[in-house]
Amino acid sequence: MSCIFVCVKLRQLLKTTLVVHILKIPISVLVVIYKSNRDVLLIERADRDSFWQSVTGSLDASDEDLAAAAIREVFEETGIAVDQLPAGALQNMHHHIEYEIYPAWRFRYEPGVTRNTEHWFALQVPDNTSIKLSPREHVAYQWLPFAEAAKKCFSPSNGEAILKLLLGNKE
Repeated sequence: MSCIFVCVKLRQLLKTTLVVHILKIPISVLVVIYKSNRDVLLIERADRDSFWQSVTGSLDASDEDLAAAAIREVFEETGIAVDQLPAGALQNMHHHIEYEIYPAWRFRYEPGVTRNTEHWFALQVPDNTSIKLSPREHVAYQWLPFAEAAKKCFSPSNGEAILKLLLGNKE
């Protein structure tokens, strides 16, 4: 058997059977995106029908800056380039929560990981902001009055983040 034959077969085998599964880090950001009229952007997940949420996402590396992760996730999920917005548009809400990861999604994490720490951010965008969804992650979006958006979120903590931002709720 020639080396070329073995290399070609090995390459074919790797292409068809190797699935690279990168485990998520249980630290994430949630970004509430809103307009001057206090309407909030919600996006519907592609993997769960009627699961509406704000922009969310895990850190790509344990040392990734939280604001950098928020900026990356906003761009990936909505096409909004935060660096093109006025300075200060992205605000760290200086609030984080810990929640239990839904059992159906735990396979995305190291074995035994059941909790995630989520850091909250707010992003005010111009009223004419265009949205370009990542079809792999989300299938629809809508701008809603903040109280309606808070009720529509599938995650209670997402609703709390919206209310904390736009009502100024204090702990």
